[in-house]
Amino acid sequence: MLQQREGIVELDIEGMTCSSCAARIERKLNKADGIRAEVNYATELATVHLTEGASVEAAIAVVENTGYRASLAGTEARAASIWPVVRLVTAWALTVPVVVLSMVPPLQFPAWQWVVFAMTVPVVVWCGWPFHRAAVVSLRHGTTTMDTLISLGTLSAMLWSVWALFFGGAGSIGMRMDMTLFGSGHHELYFEVAAAVTAFLLLGRMIESRAKHSQKDALDALARLGAREATRVTDDGEERIPIDRLRVGDRFRTLPGEKIATDGVVVEGASSIDTAIVTGESMPLAAKPGTDVIGGTINGSRALVIQATRVGSDTELARIAAMLRQAQSGKTGVQRLADKISSFFVPAVIAVAIVTLAAWLLVTGDAEAALSASVSTLIIACPCALGLATPTALLVGTTRGSELGMLFRDATVLETARRVDVAILDKTGTLTEGRMRIGAVFSEPYVRSVDLLRIAAAAEHDSDHPISDAVLRAAKASGISVKPAHNVETVAGAGLVGEFEGHSVRVGRPDWIGVDPGKTGVLTGTLVAVEYDGAYLGTLMLNDEVRRDAKPTIGKLRDLGIEPIMVTGDHRAAADEIAQTVGIDNVFAGAVPADKVEHVKRLQADGRQVAMVGDGVNDAAALAEADLGIAMGSGTDVARASASITLVSGGLERAATGIELARATLRIIKQNLFWAFAYNTLAIPLAAVGLLSPLIAGLAMALSSLMVVGNSLRLRRFDR
Repeated sequence: MLQQREGIVELDIEGMTCSSCAARIERKLNKADGIRAEVNYATELATVHLTEGASVEAAIAVVENTGYRASLAGTEARAASIWPVVRLVTAWALTVPVVVLSMVPPLQFPAWQWVVFAMTVPVVVWCGWPFHRAAVVSLRHGTTTMDTLISLGTLSAMLWSVWALFFGGAGSIGMRMDMTLFGSGHHELYFEVAAAVTAFLLLGRMIESRAKHSQKDALDALARLGAREATRVTDDGEERIPIDRLRVGDRFRTLPGEKIATDGVVVEGASSIDTAIVTGESMPLAAKPGTDVIGGTINGSRALVIQATRVGSDTELARIAAMLRQAQSGKTGVQRLADKISSFFVPAVIAVAIVTLAAWLLVTGDAEAALSASVSTLIIACPCALGLATPTALLVGTTRGSELGMLFRDATVLETARRVDVAILDKTGTLTEGRMRIGAVFSEPYVRSVDLLRIAAAAEHDSDHPISDAVLRAAKASGISVKPAHNVETVAGAGLVGEFEGHSVRVGRPDWIGVDPGKTGVLTGTLVAVEYDGAYLGTLMLNDEVRRDAKPTIGKLRDLGIEPIMVTGDHRAAADEIAQTVGIDNVFAGAVPADKVEHVKRLQADGRQVAMVGDGVNDAAALAEADLGIAMGSGTDVARASASITLVSGGLERAATGIELARATLRIIKQNLFWAFAYNTLAIPLAAVGLLSPLIAGLAMALSSLMVVGNSLRLRRFDR
C-alpha cells in the first residue's frame, strides 16, 4: 500500500502540539515535487495529493524530516495511543510522593532527597519527553512555543536540584527544607516543582488530545451507515457481492429490514422506507417503481429490486461525508491564548535570564549568586499557571457539563459560544420528539370516534409503519382491544386495504380514499382517512410531538441575544405549525442537507456567528460547518460526532444551558490567563534582582497554580 502513486491518501500525523506545527508540515509538503497537501491540526490528518510519480513514502519522509511522525491513516493509531496514557499515569504515580515528601518536613526521613531525586528523573526526562522534543523541533525552525517554556522551566528546576544535591550540600543525610524568604544557608531542592509542572501539563495535553480525536468519529460513523454487501440480480440469478463491486446500472434486491445498498431507483416491488437516518424525517418514504431511494436507508416490510444510479463517492451519504470533511478542514483549530502570549514571552524570559546572569557576574563576581538569580528567573517564569489556565478550566467546565447532560468537544466551543448570535434549529427530533401521535379525530356524525379508531387500528395492526405505531398507541390508550384485520395489503404511497369482521376496510391518504383533505377543516399535520365498506367514516390527524422544553428554550436563546431560525426538510404546513407553537418567526421548509449548509454559509457571509442544533445525518454537515454545532443525544452517531456540544440528557433546554456554560468557562480561562501572565510579569523582575530565592520562586509558582485551580473550581457551582 505504501507504493501508491498518483492519487489522494490520508496520513496520520503525530507530534503536533499547536496549529503552527500543522502549518510548518503543510509548507514542507507543498515544497516537495509532485505533492500537494492540506494538514488539519484538529483532526491530526494530512490529505496528500500525489502527482508526477510522487509516492506515499516520499510524503512520509518529508513529514519525518520536519521532525514529526507520519503513517497511513489508521495503520498505527492503536499502538501510538497507549503511550500518552502510560506517560500520564507514570507521571502522577511518581509526582504525588515527590510533592508530599518535599513539602511536608515531618515526613522527611534520612536520605529522603535521594529517593525524591530517583522518582523525579523519570517524570521530567521520560514523561516530559514530548515537551522537550517539541521544544527542540521548534528551536530547529527558529520559533518558540509553550513547549519551550515547559521544557526550560522543568529542566532548570531539575538541573539546579541535581547540582545542589551532588555539589551544593543538599545531599547531606538528614537535610531538611529551609523556608527562609529571601535566601538560605544551603542549596535547596526543587524536584517537586519540576515533577508537578510535568504531571499537570501532561493532564492538560491528554484532555486536548481526546477532544481532537473525537472529531474523526463523524466520518467513521458515516462509513458505518453504508451497507457492506449487496444482493446483485442478474440474468443468471442472484449473487451476494461486496458493495464496492456494485456498478451504476446494476440491479440489486433489498429484503425487508435491510439497508439499501446504494442510491438508485425502484424497478420492482412496493414498500415503505425509513429515511430518518439520512433525511431526519419521521415520515417514511412510500417506495414504488420509479421512486428514487438513498443508500443507507432502511427498507420496510416488502422486498424491492432497485437499479443503482450512483455508487461510491457519488452517493448521497458520500456527498454528506464530503461536506462534513470540507467543513472540518475549514476550521482553524483551537488558537490558545497561552501560545500567543508565549510567542513573545518565551524569548523575553530567556533574554532576561541571560542578562541577569551576566549582570550579577559583572557587578558582584559571585557566580553562585548569579546562577541563583538566573535560575530563579527561569523557575518563576515556568508556565505552570499559564499552562494550567486552559486545561483546568476545561476539565472543570466539561465535567460540570457532563453532570448537567452536555458533552463538549473542544475549546472552540468556548471561543465561539461567546459570539453566537443566531441559532438554526432542525424540526424533527430537535424541536419535536421525532415520534408520531394522533392529535385529533374527525369522525362523521353517525360514527363514534372510538369505532373509527378501532377500525383504523385493526388495519394497521401488523404494519411497521410509524403511522401504524401511532394509531395502535392511541387505541391502547383509549382502552380499545384491537383485533387484526385480514388479508391486509399495502398500496404503495397510498395506504392499506383489507378485511375486518367481514367488511372491506381502507386506511390511507384522504385523496386515495376520495375525500377532500379540507373537509376536516384542518390542513396541518398528517391526515389518515378511514373507509368502511365504501363509506367514509372520518379522518385521523397525526402530528409529531413538540418537546415540552422547546418553547422555553427558544425564549432562553433570545434572552442570550441569539435569534432562532428553523430549517427543516418537512413540508411548509407542518413546519409553520411547529414554529408557531414554539415561538419561531423565521422558517425555511423543504430543505435538503446541502440547503442547511448553505443557510449556515449565507448567515456567516453576512457576519453572523451561527449555532446549529440538529439530530440527523442530514444535519451533520451543517453541524460541522456552523461556528457552534449542538447535537441532540437522541440523534444519530454522525450528528453527535459532528457537533461541538452533544446534549446527552436533560432535553433541548440544555442547548441554551450549554452555551451559557461555555461562555462562563471562557471567562474563567481569560481570568486565569490574566492572573498567570500578571504573576510572571510582576515576579520576574523580583527574581532577577535577587529578591526571590529559587525556593520562594517555586512556592510563588505553586501559589499561582493554586489560584488558577481555585478559580476554575468555581465552575462546579454552575447551575442554570
